[in-house]
Amino acid sequence: MSYDGLKVCVVVPARNEAPFIGQVIASIPAWIDGIIVVDDASTDGTDDIVRGCRDPRLRLVRLPFTHGVGGTMTAGYREALAAGYDIIAKMDGDGQMPPEYLPDLVAPLTREGFAYAKGNRFLGGLPTSHMPRNRLLGNIVLTFLTKAASGYWNIFDPQNGYTAITAHALRRINLNAVDQGYFFENDMLVQMNLSNLRIKDVQIPAQYGHEISGIRPLYVGLSFPFLLFRKFLYRIYEKYILRDFSPIALFLITGSLLFLWGLSFGIFLWVRSKALGVPAATGTIMLAIVPLILGFQLLLQAIVLDIQETPR
Repeated sequence: MSYDGLKVCVVVPARNEAPFIGQVIASIPAWIDGIIVVDDASTDGTDDIVRGCRDPRLRLVRLPFTHGVGGTMTAGYREALAAGYDIIAKMDGDGQMPPEYLPDLVAPLTREGFAYAKGNRFLGGLPTSHMPRNRLLGNIVLTFLTKAASGYWNIFDPQNGYTAITAHALRRINLNAVDQGYFFENDMLVQMNLSNLRIKDVQIPAQYGHEISGIRPLYVGLSFPFLLFRKFLYRIYEKYILRDFSPIALFLITGSLLFLWGLSFGIFLWVRSKALGVPAATGTIMLAIVPLILGFQLLLQAIVLDIQETPR
């Protein structure tokens, strides 16, 4: 079996997915060459169910302690690379990812030259009324932040974990540097941008059943913005300063300094005027307004240039 002459493998990360894992394995189509289930130290017998499956394509990797989503997928990716697969898709072990969309993910890699394909639940105006509202709102916010952090301004729904990647692209990524937790999908985008790898969004509808998500909304809401900001700084430094100094870095640094100075000085003048009851002089106000406007313009220009640098 192969797809366009290439060997395709599906990696299934699983953490306490005993109610779903057997059905997920059985649903993987016959044209898939290999199935690697990575059991993230489950305690509900997930590994026993996998061992009971009779699929000859199946191999089980059981981690001795909990690694998290990123650590589990990293182990699966390494196993797939060692086995010589050309394309590695990811399907969660909870049954949320319909297997009939696997060809839609793999085809852009084999026929269009993309390095990575990912699901997008919003592409083409897909209905999202069945998606939990907290997930919908959180996804929209995280999408914008991930666009800025990763540099892939043309992608949406970055939290979608239904993906496929080429072995060539995986070898260009430092898997040791990728986040080992729920930030894994976002961090993968940052790592791929540094290697100028092309990504394609694929229309795949959301599917929610009786599974229980392990993602804690409070943890995501508090930690992801900080992680994304840190990765944004990391990408700018790596791509636009260390590897090839670019006007983007100059505009970002200068614009940020000017904008912050204008904003902070303007707030200081406003507070002082309120406290003393004396309005600030026009010339003094301009010392805040001019840097604020100039800094904002430089930041906008940096964003425009960064959008133009998006690998397409």
